Formats: sequence, C-alpha cells, structure tokens
Amino acid sequence: MYCILVTGIPATGKSTMAKAMSERMKLPVISKDTIKELLFDNVGFQSRAEKVKLGIASMEIMYYVAGQLMETEQPFILENNFEYSSEHGIKNLLEKYQYPSLTITLTGDYKVIYQRFLKRENSPDRHRGHIVNDCYPEKKENSPNTLITKTISYENFVCGIEKRGFDAFCVGGRQIKVDTTDFSKINMEELISQIETWKAEILHN
Repeated sequence: MYCILVTGIPATGKSTMAKAMSERMKLPVISKDTIKELLFDNVGFQSRAEKVKLGIASMEIMYYVAGQLMETEQPFILENNFEYSSEHGIKNLLEKYQYPSLTITLTGDYKVIYQRFLKRENSPDRHRGHIVNDCYPEKKENSPNTLITKTISYENFVCGIEKRGFDAFCVGGRQIKVDTTDFSKINMEELISQIETWKAEILHN
C-alpha cells in the first residue's frame, strides 16, 4: 500500500503527468480539479464566497475518496496543487492509515511556466470552473460576446508560488522534482524507474 502525490506550480502539467503515470502504473487518479469541474457543472456558484466553498468541498471529497482507498489498502495517485495550507489535511490521512507517500513535484523556469499559464487561462479549452471568479453564468463586458477573464502579473505569480509553497511542498520525506519547462525533455522511463525503486524499498520494509 502506498500513494503518490502529484503536485507543483500552476501550468506545469500536473494532470497530464498524473494521467501518464496512471496509465504506466495501472493506478487510479484522484484529482481535485476533476472533482471541482464536476461540481461547477452540476452545482455552480453565484459569488466569490460560493466559489471558495466549492473549492473546499472539492478538497473534502478528494480526501474522503483517498481515505476510502487507504482503508482498503489500495495504491493510488492523488493529484492537486498542494501547498503549505494543505499539509495538515493530507498528513492526518497518511498518519491515520500509516500510508507511505512519495511526492512528485513539478516545477521549472518560472518565466516559461508563467507564459504557459497565461496561454492556458486564455484558452477556450480551459474549463470555466478554473477561470471564473465571481459568478456563473459569467458577466459580460463591452460586447455581448466578450467574457471577463482576469490574469495576474508575473510578480504576483512568483509571489504566490513562494508564499504558498507550490514547488516546495512535500510530505512523507520523499520527493522527486521534475522540471517541465520543456515537456519533450522529460524522461518518463527514468521517473518511473525512480518510483519503482521507492516502491520496492517501502514494500520490502
């Protein structure tokens, strides 16, 4: 029994990485963002306060499902933008069920990742549940077809990473950092090999 946490700074490809690892290792993925998207589509929100509550509910559901898998001693992948404020919740679960965990942290060149972040936020394919901040259906500005999409400055982007600990977060004492500045340079074979070595160590002990 074990769990793998896939985390890191925004726009580093956490969902893509978790999916690739899931396919290679035949493990289920629990993703907070996926849960949040389902809640947005089926429940929605009418204010910033309601959106915050929806995010909290997504986290609680994610932890509930993780707890159920731990109770039945199943290995799995947990994907989320874990930060310092998330540490208490996940640590409680790991300690309660005595679950070994490995943190896979995605990071990279902040300037490159920031440009990727901006492109993603302005992409028509980006799920609106991650972009809308105030109410849904969205408010429109100037033209009936223009939706309000707010972005943050590079300075605030970096400040958020440092203050919230997106690429520093680690629980369980074992962490593998993956540079996703250039996706084509990621060595998945090497990463999977490192994970398998860690698995062998914890299962042997």
